Amino acid sequence: MSALLKRRFVDQIKVMFGAEPSKPKEISPAAQQIHFYKKGNRDLIAENLHARAHAGHSNKWRNRRWATLIFANLLFTLSFFLDIQILEGALTASRFVGFHLIDLNSALQVMLAHKHIINNLLIGTGTVLVLWVLLGGRTFCSWVCPYHLLAEWAEKIHLYLAKKKLVTDQTMDRRLRTVFWAIFALLALATGYTVYEAISPTGILSRALIYGPGLALLWVLALLFFEVFFSRRAWCRYACPIGLTYGVVGIVSPVRIIYKLDACFHEGDCRKVCLVPHVLDTVIKGRAVEKEVPIGPDCTRCGLCVDTCPTGSLSFEVKGLSKLA
Repeated sequence: MSALLKRRFVDQIKVMFGAEPSKPKEISPAAQQIHFYKKGNRDLIAENLHARAHAGHSNKWRNRRWATLIFANLLFTLSFFLDIQILEGALTASRFVGFHLIDLNSALQVMLAHKHIINNLLIGTGTVLVLWVLLGGRTFCSWVCPYHLLAEWAEKIHLYLAKKKLVTDQTMDRRLRTVFWAIFALLALATGYTVYEAISPTGILSRALIYGPGLALLWVLALLFFEVFFSRRAWCRYACPIGLTYGVVGIVSPVRIIYKLDACFHEGDCRKVCLVPHVLDTVIKGRAVEKEVPIGPDCTRCGLCVDTCPTGSLSFEVKGLSKLA
């Protein structure tokens, strides 16, 4: 990785904690050459606009993701109802064919509440840590979290209403998520209870799918109502401590989205569909520091930008290996 990309990656980590994306102070000569070429080439722009107008939209990665998410959560439910002991428990803490799995954020909350490292949690936590380092950190959010799927559907309603000018998207300060993470950590430490687990829509939905609905689902419905009528994807963007925890894990993950400058003509469709558009700051005209730039760790690897990009400028990649199909 070049020095420019390393500096850019550090900036992307700051953005994950709530800093606003900024223009790069330095761009490599190779990237500058491409930026300059695009700036004065009207034929290229016309050609790309024509290609965009006739591009067929793909839902390949979205369909794969939805199938994976539904299968993972159904496996919990079926294991419980059929008593087949393949995947026992819930997303917070489970056992997969005998291997203990503990959600990283939940394990942290429990240890803070008990004010010491609990040895029995270390194996399950370590297994999950290795798993999500290999799979992409916030991949957990878009490929496993049941609230993500409901929020994605609620987002479609929000966008429809916004198009009809019936609602507007109320944005918030993204630093709120870091503040919430710290508040819930301090609450666990001060009270001895895992307070966040009581309001986590991820945990509430996972338990409801397995053990049946409860009154806590009203809280989930309230969140979805808020996201439909007031703020697009508010919980995932501005509040969820789980997302931040797995974002930190994603810093060292080899699974990532890679952006290729030479194929892009900066139409911005990828940013319109992205849950966390701040991670795609580099696709804005003039901001790519190299010909190829990895997208930052706050990316959920949902693949919507890959499906949407008409020129194939965004793709999945495993660092050190060839591009994924």
